[in-house]
Amino acid sequence: MSALLVVWAVLLPSGFTSYLASGGTSWRHCTDLRPLDILSEVVPTSGVRSGIRMLQVQGARGFQFSASARHALSFPASQIFLYCDLFPEEFSIIITLRVLSVPPKKNEYIFTVMKEESNTVLVGLRYSLNKLHFLFWSRELSNGWQTQVTFQGISLTDNQWHTLVLAVSGQFFSLTVDCSIPIDVVVDTPFPASLSVKGSRFCIGSRRRRKGLFTGLLRQLVLLPGSDATSRMCTNMNFKLAVLSIPPVLQDLPVKPASNEVLKYPYEADMKLTLGSRPPCTKNEKAQFWFNASRKGLYLCDGSAWVAMLEVKERLEYVEEYQNLMTNSETMGIEIFVIPKVGFFAATANRYTPPGSAIYKWTDGKFQSYQNIPTYQAQSWCYFTIGKKIFLAVANFEQNERGQQFSVIYKWSHRTEKFFPYQRIATHSARDWEAFDIEGEAFLAVANHREGDNHNINSVIYRWNPRTGLFEANQTIPTSGAYDWEFFTVGPYSFLVVANTFNGTSTKIDSHIYIWLGGSFQLFQSILTFGAADWEVFRIGDRIFLAVANSHSYDSGTVVPNNYYAINSSIYELNITAQMFVKFQDLLTYRWQGYEGFVAVHRLPTFGCRDWEAFHTTAGSYLMYSSAREPLSKVLKLKTV
Repeated sequence: MSALLVVWAVLLPSGFTSYLASGGTSWRHCTDLRPLDILSEVVPTSGVRSGIRMLQVQGARGFQFSASARHALSFPASQIFLYCDLFPEEFSIIITLRVLSVPPKKNEYIFTVMKEESNTVLVGLRYSLNKLHFLFWSRELSNGWQTQVTFQGISLTDNQWHTLVLAVSGQFFSLTVDCSIPIDVVVDTPFPASLSVKGSRFCIGSRRRRKGLFTGLLRQLVLLPGSDATSRMCTNMNFKLAVLSIPPVLQDLPVKPASNEVLKYPYEADMKLTLGSRPPCTKNEKAQFWFNASRKGLYLCDGSAWVAMLEVKERLEYVEEYQNLMTNSETMGIEIFVIPKVGFFAATANRYTPPGSAIYKWTDGKFQSYQNIPTYQAQSWCYFTIGKKIFLAVANFEQNERGQQFSVIYKWSHRTEKFFPYQRIATHSARDWEAFDIEGEAFLAVANHREGDNHNINSVIYRWNPRTGLFEANQTIPTSGAYDWEFFTVGPYSFLVVANTFNGTSTKIDSHIYIWLGGSFQLFQSILTFGAADWEVFRIGDRIFLAVANSHSYDSGTVVPNNYYAINSSIYELNITAQMFVKFQDLLTYRWQGYEGFVAVHRLPTFGCRDWEAFHTTAGSYLMYSSAREPLSKVLKLKTV
């Protein structure tokens, strides 16, 4: 069973239906065992009420409450507990919210259930900086004292939407945030089996006081009696906005008025729009829009890249040669990157030293030589940033003049506007670097190909130490002729897949997908590959694909066929139900063609092509490929209609 399947396993409810010991009469629940949409009980169908603002942020709507509305945002518990006055013994609470910054030592209440005639909180949920607190009153077991269950390390104050599922059963309390790994807490005092809510009220966003008022946006607040709702919520890819039940006014986009009518649902949009040249897209710009006049497109920043929302659909008509770029020697790989306020660059990983590899800058519509860097049969470059620091790491395949085998991380100097050596790391015929972030920490993975004639060696994952300002070994992973790493995320989960090429006797070997759990990568799935040289992950709509480039089929125990390079590569699709990647299509070259899958669309003449990169400037779209057989790379311009 895969790790994800374990995490998402269904927790079956223990059951509520029983018979009275005397008479055998069926006991009736206080409520129907259905989702109780608490938020809908206080919000009018139109969403309009004094003290309530409806805002649309990051493509989703929620309510913001003012202090003046705290008394109106309540209703008697008897409104939903129809048949008796007892709070469910086992239940889940589902909340979707967007929290603003919370000062230290301050608490804000999401909801409370309070006695009408006193300030006693029977049930409540509040949060503080990095903590979530669930409160309940247990007269019998705690001498009338309130019990508090605290979940530590809950980061909600990032101005992002989050969906929380709190499951309660006796002494066991489980919190799941955005369908990630549940946080379980066991306490001495169980949730009471017969908590009377007679003469009490649900209060949304407060405890009837101005102090502790909820200041964020609330989109979903649901009570589900009788079961753990986690399995019902974690069924699609949009974990942060998973829906069980929300007020109808929050569900659909407003209807465009036919004439001078007002919108069907009034709301405000928290939107920032940038015009002009391509701005940076980082966590600080997340949910901001950029309008590109030259491409007639509207783009949304997702925190790392600009995602097209509206753009003129262009069709590729033909490709023309644009620039012949003479390189220092044959080129094994290309890395294209942008340094803010400096320019557009391409780094070529060249085979021979001297003269080493080179960095080119896009100047007057062409790449021009900018900086030479000594390398040793360089295989690839990896550009990445850590905060404001800019780095470029090279994977060296051979030893230097002293017989040492190092790959080198270079750092950008804002003063000289050049890269300089920053950290040397011992590697073994390195083929690739992959940089990635997990939960705010920076990592760097190297694909070690072989040590001498031994291809079955460890590749290494390094973690950035902010105190020393260096990368330090964090984990080793056994690999076989490793050629490439590819990092990707699915919801809150982080994955790393390795392309294993050769185990010393055969290219027909497993490549492995790893998942980040408990502070390290653990095996998630193995896929049979044939001299795997590259993995790429891509998305089409909500579907997630993983493509492998198989290079050739070879086995030392068999006769080498004449066409052992004629082999299909494969595309796999993530099957959410099966919790694994399943084969989608075998192909040589591809383009997405809807129900047909991927079909060839253009064929381009190349000579010893080793790597492709696509890039865009204000003047148009381009492709660049490297040649492993001649000191010449080419830039091609795409002509569209």
